[in-house]
Amino acid sequence: MQNAALEYDYTVAKWFTYLAITFGIVGMTIGTYIAFELAFPELNNLFGQYGTFSRLRPIHTNVVAFGFTLSGIFATFYYVAQRVLKVSIAESKFVHGVGKLHFWLYLALAAWMVVSELLGFTTSKEYAEMEWPLDLLTVVVWVLWGTAMFGLIGMRREKTLYISMWYYIATFLGVAMLYLFNNMEVPTYFVTGMGSWMHSVSMYSGTNDALVQWWYGHNAVAFVFTVPIIAIIYYFLPKESGQPVFSYKLSLLSFWGLMFVYLWAGGHHLIYSTVPDWMQTMGSIFSVILILPSWGSAINMLLTMKGEWNQLKESPLIKFMVLASTFYMLSTLEGPIQAIKSVNALAHFTDWIPGHVHDGTLGWVAFMIIAASLHMAPRFYKREIYSKKLMEMQFWIQTTGIVLYFSSMWIAGITQGMMWRAVDQYGNLAYSFIDTVTVLHPYYTIRAIGGLLFVVGLFMWAYNFVKTMQSDKVLEKEPAFASPMGA
Repeated sequence: MQNAALEYDYTVAKWFTYLAITFGIVGMTIGTYIAFELAFPELNNLFGQYGTFSRLRPIHTNVVAFGFTLSGIFATFYYVAQRVLKVSIAESKFVHGVGKLHFWLYLALAAWMVVSELLGFTTSKEYAEMEWPLDLLTVVVWVLWGTAMFGLIGMRREKTLYISMWYYIATFLGVAMLYLFNNMEVPTYFVTGMGSWMHSVSMYSGTNDALVQWWYGHNAVAFVFTVPIIAIIYYFLPKESGQPVFSYKLSLLSFWGLMFVYLWAGGHHLIYSTVPDWMQTMGSIFSVILILPSWGSAINMLLTMKGEWNQLKESPLIKFMVLASTFYMLSTLEGPIQAIKSVNALAHFTDWIPGHVHDGTLGWVAFMIIAASLHMAPRFYKREIYSKKLMEMQFWIQTTGIVLYFSSMWIAGITQGMMWRAVDQYGNLAYSFIDTVTVLHPYYTIRAIGGLLFVVGLFMWAYNFVKTMQSDKVLEKEPAFASPMGA
């Protein structure tokens, strides 16, 4: 259905895009700084306790995962949903108001998260460091997003839900379930009357706590770094290229495959632990099976460009999205390989693990959010993109940074694993721990330089976006490409 007269309201989408740019720069600048701290430990003393690796690391992970990434997801949702559902958010004062309240409470939550973690208030649970008052506010923020989502779906003129909406809905439901169960905690001050009111203890203990944590932790990657990013690429790659999705059936098959398989793979984080052996094995098996739906989505996207590969030369945004799909394939093959018990014995606790995390986060997640924002900018402001040459430069600088990052961490991780396992002729360990630290110094330096290059690219992204807002090159009409659902 075509609605030529329909005017979409991008207010909330713009606000979240500004946040994504801001949080991307802040979160990854902190990440680059702590990478340099690992290479040059004296940097830990530069800002006292507030500049140490241990204080900054949770801020880096949370700002990137739940600041930059979620802002990008929310921005694209408020853009994509209107267009594929054929409805303007402004048509309902209630839904529009909910969307704006969603933004402002989310901003307050993000600011509180940064300040509290900088002050040292943390649960010490990976990807779930926020203390209980912030968890309660997170629930409110999430319910507001769901209200806006289902409000728009209820108003829709397009009866068929495009595949991107399936993935956004799955993100909402998946994170809601995971977050509620993993963050069951008891505020200690109200029980004991002592200590800080910001402190809590988990309702689970021991092995049970570890199981619930990594059921959540691995699936936070699933439902924040994977499922909604697939929603983004399923809209923006066909829209930008003018090509229909290669196979809608494959997109549905991959969707249900991800939903059924991903939730069982978290046990691979607990191999060789006190978790029952059958659960460790199940985590490994489902991790390997996970290759199928993951590659199904990635291959579907790459085949969408079938016969149109010449666009890689002409469009920097196509470059970002095609390489993002490629990094998704790489990362979703690498993860299952690391989950195989014999490989995990070498890889676990080594730098190969952050290498895997970052080739997915930087190459897949960040590239897609960057590409989506630069696709939306001309439509937000009815202005031409300020500089395609700048986008091209950004692409190559950031790609170089990612390659330096993950290749240095692959080498460092495998080196660590081999040195930790090496024994002399008498069966004694051949190397001390500090021997491995000394050997890895060059690779830590390369990793930090790779991160620095990526951050340089983020500043180029921000500059290009702002200059597009101010551009004199007015677009009389939106760039015309065929698109999913005619949106």
